Amino acid sequence: MKITRKASTAAVASLSLLALAACSSGSGDNNSNDSGINQSTAVNVAWESPLTSVNTDEFNVGNATQNAVVTYLTNMQFNYYDPELKLQKDTNLGTYEKTSDDPLTVKYTINKDATWSDGTPVTATDSLLEWAATSGSLNTIQGSTDDAGNDTTDYTSGVFFNGVDTGGPLVSKMPVVSSDNKTITFTYDKPFADWELEFQGPVVPAHVVAMHALGIDDPTKADEALVQAIKDKDVEKLKPVAKFWNDGFNFTKLPDDKTLLVSDGPYIISDYVEGQYLTVTRNDKYKGTRTTGPDTITFRYIDDPMGQVQALQNGEVDIIGPQASADVLTALNALSTVKVQNSVEGTYEHVDLQFTNAGPFDPATYGGDAAKALAVRKAFLTALPRQAIIDNLIKPLNPKAEVRNSFNVIPGAPNYDQIVKNNGSDAYPLAADPDKAKSILAAAGVTGPISVRFLFNADNPRRVNEFALITDSEAKAGITMADASQPADKWVNQINTGQASYDASLFGWQSTSTAVTASDPTFRTGGSQNKQGYSNAKVDSLFDQLQTETDASKQTQILTDIEKQLWADAFGTTIFQFPGIHAWTKNLAGADPISLSPTIMYGYWDWKLSGSGSTPKATS
Repeated sequence: MKITRKASTAAVASLSLLALAACSSGSGDNNSNDSGINQSTAVNVAWESPLTSVNTDEFNVGNATQNAVVTYLTNMQFNYYDPELKLQKDTNLGTYEKTSDDPLTVKYTINKDATWSDGTPVTATDSLLEWAATSGSLNTIQGSTDDAGNDTTDYTSGVFFNGVDTGGPLVSKMPVVSSDNKTITFTYDKPFADWELEFQGPVVPAHVVAMHALGIDDPTKADEALVQAIKDKDVEKLKPVAKFWNDGFNFTKLPDDKTLLVSDGPYIISDYVEGQYLTVTRNDKYKGTRTTGPDTITFRYIDDPMGQVQALQNGEVDIIGPQASADVLTALNALSTVKVQNSVEGTYEHVDLQFTNAGPFDPATYGGDAAKALAVRKAFLTALPRQAIIDNLIKPLNPKAEVRNSFNVIPGAPNYDQIVKNNGSDAYPLAADPDKAKSILAAAGVTGPISVRFLFNADNPRRVNEFALITDSEAKAGITMADASQPADKWVNQINTGQASYDASLFGWQSTSTAVTASDPTFRTGGSQNKQGYSNAKVDSLFDQLQTETDASKQTQILTDIEKQLWADAFGTTIFQFPGIHAWTKNLAGADPISLSPTIMYGYWDWKLSGSGSTPKATS
């Protein structure tokens, strides 16, 4: 787990690109049959987007919400958020403690009975691999992709783990592992405000990675070989390790290789039919306390929000978190057999612009004239109809909805008003101003047509409606919008790796934590979630300061200064905080969704399905 935001792909929110947080789906054909429904001993969940990877620490494919909701069930972590968004320690995996402030030192101890589902003990080796993959300390080359988003990294030339996050690089020294291989100690190079959200627990088993990458059949010997390779910084051995860590756990249906399913949490993936459903069943090697929930949980992939409502009404699923719309809310409120929760999500809609793809916002397009490219970005954002989007699409769900004007802080947060008052967002009107946009272009001497390729989820109704509103408004400023949308199962990868194919993107960042440094990878030069090619030395320096600052008032000032630069550079724009709708059958007790990922999956250990519930049985 990392301190980031996911590009959200689930129906309940748009990453957490944690996060994200950074919206994929299965075939609509599946909405009319009972594939994957298991109601005899299970809770059935409607979700918009199919799983693509179980390595949620990897950024191109793994770090997405539709993966995190599954691994929330299959992995243990050292802590978690409760419904009040307070961080709670989870001792099922083990314990951790800060043993020193200067230098910042944190010790993690894994429980003696913590075991992977294949019987291999969970050890400090698993956490050592987590450090290797997220710190960047062992990387010797940079990764690369082609225009279609395919990984073109030459793994024969060096080591590249695609998991470098915010706090990991601050631990440049090799962690210290105890003689019994159950304790690992990390010493930070400098103070780090969000240390408690770093190294939260291994996401993938080290022995499985090593067995595949190093060709060793015995898990213990594989672990030993991996540790030695890391200690020796053995490039030749680490090259295949990094490659397998990056892409070895990617799959869209049940893999033939069952070692890819090895888990240390309460559940293990037992069935997965591509685009239709995924089922997890109890992991009998799990020795923790979260064993009181359903024996089986099945995700049924339904991309249409109203299709999710219909499935809930028909008793085909027990809990849903569809993308909110007035029609969805009306339909749910008409059902006497369900409970409905209407709230605000920890996800915000936004538009990002591309800075280095030879498009309309790239200085290279204007012979290196940065001022002219900036003017085009400002004009585009000035003509973007944020208020109209709110009025037409969000206020029917939340009459109090307002335009969000902060890149980092949610409306209603204690420091939101202070940041917005001083961050320069008022340079951009809430209501689109095409005439002002024209004047900005004229003053900069920009002539000729401007065409913007706009990427979004083509299967998401609200995004389609947003694109229509944006297209009409930008046309009045002389800017042509080109539809570069992708199907639900492809657009996230396109955002991450297909930058040459689009100039602006529309999606939501979903918060996965309350970390003050959560947005660091999004706006920092070369950040793992900076898919826009944005680079500003002042912003980088401010994030360096933020990492070590623990005083709340000073954190607010630093965030304000960061946002001043983002708005001045016309990085992109923020639009609205997601309205959230969650609903579940009254036969399901214990449902208690939270605003952060994993939303509706929180508290699964308290779920009890009683009464008639949903009656159809699984077909496979």
